[in-house]
Amino acid sequence: MSLAAAWASVDERAAGDFWCTLEDRRPGLLSHRDAPLFFTALGRLMVGGDDPASRAALLLVLGRAYRHFDLLPHSTTIGDALLATVARHAHPLWTPQLAIVGERAVCRATHAVRRAAAQVGDGPAWWHVQVIGHERPSPDIAILTVRPWRRLPFQPGQAVPVCTPRLPGHWRWLSPANAPRADGTVELHVRAVPAGTVSHRLVHEVRPGELLWLGPPGDTGLRLDPACTSDLLLVAGGTGLAPLRSLVEQVAAAPDGRRVTLVVGARSFTDLYDSVSLDKLQCAHDWLTIVPAFSEDPCAEPAEQGDALTIALDHHRPGQEIYLCGPPAMLAGARSRLLALGIPAARIHLPVTL
Repeated sequence: MSLAAAWASVDERAAGDFWCTLEDRRPGLLSHRDAPLFFTALGRLMVGGDDPASRAALLLVLGRAYRHFDLLPHSTTIGDALLATVARHAHPLWTPQLAIVGERAVCRATHAVRRAAAQVGDGPAWWHVQVIGHERPSPDIAILTVRPWRRLPFQPGQAVPVCTPRLPGHWRWLSPANAPRADGTVELHVRAVPAGTVSHRLVHEVRPGELLWLGPPGDTGLRLDPACTSDLLLVAGGTGLAPLRSLVEQVAAAPDGRRVTLVVGARSFTDLYDSVSLDKLQCAHDWLTIVPAFSEDPCAEPAEQGDALTIALDHHRPGQEIYLCGPPAMLAGARSRLLALGIPAARIHLPVTL
């Protein structure tokens, strides 16, 4: 029997049991409201198996939680409470051999959280948000609009970890598609991918009125340099449009004379999922040029046929800052291709792995 199988057998009542166990051993350490989210996140880290990006999101959330709730001096107590809870709820799967494996796993998880806590800043570990809009512009894409209970302090180009109670303990990075709004709402673009358990639920199951959790914003390498006012060439593929659209909105909020060209890649016209918002932006700002790039649409205009980067290079002008975001196939080799054309490395901005 594996540790993952034992964890999978633990039901939702275990989170309350975890809080009671922790409260008996160290009263007031963690609030009853936050205990379930903390329990599922730490348990998921203990079990492992996440891809590097999801693990990074999980560690950012837990590192912030340990700092925010001052839990670092009590990490051993927390780990013992977690193991005791899992042992009770996974019985009779919890064998002496598995207990040893669990102790080692909790020790590794605790060390990883300690390292993360030393690197993250201060502030809340998560924000409760309510889904107030859920649109399906295509079968595998959803546009979610969420309203945080407390304002989320993000900047355009950043990404935030997202978790749904439908799959507690699993976090996925998503980039807001908007600059900060007066009403605090955040727009998220999600594509359901075959192996994406979180994305599948966000696209196909989540409905308006449900609650989600957002973790602390993280930098992706796509933020605008406030000291630079060069023209921008933005190249988006799929839902990689989201962070680049937020950069357009950032410029729109404080126009500084720069011109912006946004190239939006899609397979065909029907895959251009955010066309209404893009049309509104194009009509509202004369400094903005939006160019579609269709890789598999024979009906498209000749100047719009091709992959996004190839079309974008037709619109490149010296001095532009180039930002790219999209699927791995689009980004693979993009930097070397741009460098080979003599574009300075400092002007090329690709998303970094969080």
